[in-house]
Amino acid sequence: MLTALRRLAGTWLAKALFLLLILSFGIWGIEDVVRNFGTDHAVARVNGDPVELPEAQTATRREIARIQRQLGSGFDITPQISEGVARRAVESLIMDRVQRQEAARLGVVAPDQALQEYVWSIPAFHGSDGRFSRALLDNFLRNNGLTEPEFLALLQADLQRQQMIGAVRSGAAGPDAMTKPLLKWQQERRVADVVTLPLADAREPAAPDEAQLRRYHENNPDRFSAPEYRRLVLATLSPAVVASEIQPTEEELHAAFEARRAQFETPERREIEQAVMPSREAAEAIARQWRDGASFASIEEAAQAAGGQAINLGSLDRAALPVPALADAAFSLPADGVSEPVQTAFGWHVLKVTGIEPGHARSFDEVRPELTAELVREKAADLAYERANEVEDALGGGATLEEAAQRFGLPLSRLTIDSRGLTQDGTPADLHLSSAGRDAALQAIFAAEPGQAPRLAEAGQSGLFAFELQEVIPATLKAFEAVEPEVRAAWMQDARRRSQEERAAALLSAVKGGKSLPEAAREAGLEARRVGPFPRQPDAQGDGRNSPPPELLERLFTVPSNDATMAETADGFAIGQPMEILRVDPDADPLGLGRVRTEVEQAMLGDLEAQYLEALRRSADVTLNPTMMGQVTAR
Repeated sequence: MLTALRRLAGTWLAKALFLLLILSFGIWGIEDVVRNFGTDHAVARVNGDPVELPEAQTATRREIARIQRQLGSGFDITPQISEGVARRAVESLIMDRVQRQEAARLGVVAPDQALQEYVWSIPAFHGSDGRFSRALLDNFLRNNGLTEPEFLALLQADLQRQQMIGAVRSGAAGPDAMTKPLLKWQQERRVADVVTLPLADAREPAAPDEAQLRRYHENNPDRFSAPEYRRLVLATLSPAVVASEIQPTEEELHAAFEARRAQFETPERREIEQAVMPSREAAEAIARQWRDGASFASIEEAAQAAGGQAINLGSLDRAALPVPALADAAFSLPADGVSEPVQTAFGWHVLKVTGIEPGHARSFDEVRPELTAELVREKAADLAYERANEVEDALGGGATLEEAAQRFGLPLSRLTIDSRGLTQDGTPADLHLSSAGRDAALQAIFAAEPGQAPRLAEAGQSGLFAFELQEVIPATLKAFEAVEPEVRAAWMQDARRRSQEERAAALLSAVKGGKSLPEAAREAGLEARRVGPFPRQPDAQGDGRNSPPPELLERLFTVPSNDATMAETADGFAIGQPMEILRVDPDADPLGLGRVRTEVEQAMLGDLEAQYLEALRRSADVTLNPTMMGQVTAR
């Protein structure tokens, strides 16, 4: 047997089999490389220039942070919102690539001096004295997660874009053929006679009998019906639900303290004054004056005379100086020390430390409660995730929702609610969820069909929920006896409305028949009042006595003089008859004509810019990678 195997091993067949075996093990060992060979890891490409996944994720996180700052930390970012934000962030990066490439093709540049002046001109970076504040810039960089080079690159691209867009926008001009008619339309005023018929002034209708009320009740079921209710069992799972199960040990607390020691340390802070000069020679001259005892006011004057700027940065820690060279210089100086000139993209910096506040570290015992709360929060989130998998497995294995809730300690509620989350007595039901999570749960509950198996679903970022729909109670017309007072009140109100509407229609018919509105009003026992001249826009500042009701205003500008129109108002009806139309001469109002021309040109400029950018976008070779797009919002 051994001899036969040795002979077989020497054949070409055996050698081929051994080679195949070696190759299979080799490919298995580098499986990921082979499988992903040729796969594009870019989220998008613009003329071959990649938008990488980390860049897209950073842009998305930055946009989400901006949205949360605007709307408040309580605003829940749902997966759908995250997906939309990610698409917008990637599209912004694509347009940035498109414009940068076009600027490079055209040879558009932004010199360092122009970039520096641009930064100094941004109002958000101006202090109370109206001058550039480095501290405000550093705070902006920290809040937006940007380094100084990244920020300068963004501004440089913006300057290039402004040059390109400026050339496109420079050709817009508002023609007289458009601006003069528009000014005439805007400035037109009208004088009108107006009659109002409030429902409160309507004649008291005859009391209805029961048959009328019952018929009204039946003909308006939407006004007198109980809403659809759903009877269900609801279980919720969130970090708050499982937090009581977590008790961090001493070892975990000490380990967390060591890992987060920097979080409990107050860093050293320094009072720093700075001069930024255009050249090294000017910076050295400022440094000499400072070392010789010159006051900050004198340094400000000398810096400004030499084309630079002196700024009091205030009290800063090392992290507040995002440029390492500046941070090293400032935090290596003694009190009242002056640095050597340090060069950055903004020029040559000279720093003086006028005061030092030592850092302070809190002890373990001081931060124990804070550490405990943080660890409980973190572990609760992890435990809630693990518990969610266990609950899902239990439900998938045939357990009822009540059994799963009892086994895993979930809050269980038996509810009968409408689509607004109100119980049958009109009080809000406690769903143990945040407002956004509550909305998500209600939407799912009222989209479900009876008999569906319970499954865990996300309730925004506040937790998860599962429910078992037991019964759908259809909307039903309430018994007449139970709502008779409401039916009677509604019938009387509708009768008053019909009465006033008939009177208003009679007035309108009389005016269209040739009578003036005041004459028709007198015959009907009403009074007309003359208002105006009034513009097309509602009188937001006045008391309304010289303007028609807002519901009637637009209609009065659509009918010719001496014609009439009618509108239903918030409290009744109104009839109006334009008596005089006052038009302006555009040539007699050069200021107004200039204003309208500016408005027209701004609208045209916006259209030109949008069309130009759209043309650039269409001409670029842009490809999106759907697989990588799905990972942009991945945590």
